[in-house]
Amino acid sequence: MGEFDAAGEIITGALIGRAVEPRAGEPGGEGTMCLNCGTGLIGQHCHRCGQAAHVHRSIGAIWHEILHGVVHFDGKLWRTLPLLCFRPGILTRRYIEGERARFVSPMAIFLFSLFTMFAVFQIAGISPPTDLKGSADVSESIAESRHKIEESRKKAEQTLAEAKPGSPEYLQAQEDIEEAEAGDKALSRAVMIANPASDENSEVHTGWARLDHGLEKWKKNPGLMLYKLQSNGYKFSWLLIPLSLPFVWLMFAWKRRFGGYDHAVFITYSIAFMSILFIGLTIAGSLGVPFQWLALIGGLVPIVHIYKHLKGAYQLRRFSALLRTLLLLVLISALIVPLFVLALVFLGLVG
Repeated sequence: MGEFDAAGEIITGALIGRAVEPRAGEPGGEGTMCLNCGTGLIGQHCHRCGQAAHVHRSIGAIWHEILHGVVHFDGKLWRTLPLLCFRPGILTRRYIEGERARFVSPMAIFLFSLFTMFAVFQIAGISPPTDLKGSADVSESIAESRHKIEESRKKAEQTLAEAKPGSPEYLQAQEDIEEAEAGDKALSRAVMIANPASDENSEVHTGWARLDHGLEKWKKNPGLMLYKLQSNGYKFSWLLIPLSLPFVWLMFAWKRRFGGYDHAVFITYSIAFMSILFIGLTIAGSLGVPFQWLALIGGLVPIVHIYKHLKGAYQLRRFSALLRTLLLLVLISALIVPLFVLALVFLGLVG
């Protein structure tokens, strides 16, 4: 059923992306009056409200819309992807300067690539472990192990009492008793680790009942909490945009011709490309490409892409683009990603 769920994720991402994609320059039929606002039509679209002159009214049109949204994006996707992958700076610059009808908008391709990435992860079986044991499960396992040790000790003590001193049975029983005592001490230490709540000072009381409840749930079922983190990862991935925006703005604070909109388009297209890169690496790994090659590509391609993207989008010289690339990589690894992970952890605890 994972493949069907993944297909649903891809279709959902495409339809959501299509919903936020502005319709501009798309073909349509002609009529005499706009069916939405009643304005007389002079072309393929109403010049007042923007609705297409031709509207579909068939079941086949519904399937066409789904297929259209997934694989076509009105032809824009096939013009956008090559530029996004190989000439991202030119794509960003042309979109910012007003060339919108030819390309998929940053947010639309961001949503489509993101949902597709997690769908591919699901098909490839990439997910957090769900069999992690919480403290209650560990304590139960420890209690079961302690019961077995006690039984082994009693059996060894009985053998020791019945056997002749110095006989092989007597010596073996002594070794079994020593092993049981060592195991009992190890289990006692494990209990202290698995059940720190037995120490009153180790209990966490933040003063926020919702957060305390989340911490208790994480302790009891860490596997479920890891699953929630993954789920929140794509639900709240849009947080990467506002988290990155201040840092990118700081790198160009003295260049007044670049505003917040320019930075937002640059960031959104960049994240969309990284999602597409992860999709490609996951598929390549499933096809048997060695991990060393995947690691090399995954390490070098983002650096080259960010450099080319910065250089073209902000019309920088090589040294300036390289310097900002290195600075942005440091900011991503040291601040942006840790802040995003902290946000996911917090949302997982209080959600």
